[in-house]
Amino acid sequence: MLLPEKHINFSESLWGLGGVILKILEKPKYLDDLLNDYQKIDNSKSFPASHSINEVVLALDLLFAIGAITKNEKGELAYAVN
Repeated sequence: MLLPEKHINFSESLWGLGGVILKILEKPKYLDDLLNDYQKIDNSKSFPASHSINEVVLALDLLFAIGAITKNEKGELAYAVN
């Protein structure tokens, strides 16, 4: 969900999705691996909201913009600060 309505669950927001992505990125990963891991979580229904791949990319953009993640020398996504 890009634009929040009057009430929105945290899990439906890009901030909530960003938290899930940070959990997946405990170890540096390539984008394809991150998307595969997210698909597993989405299919297992352990996260209460379902997001499209487009929203995952938007959440990655958000995390890059706030400096939470970066790309390492191998081209993997990783925490910006350890």
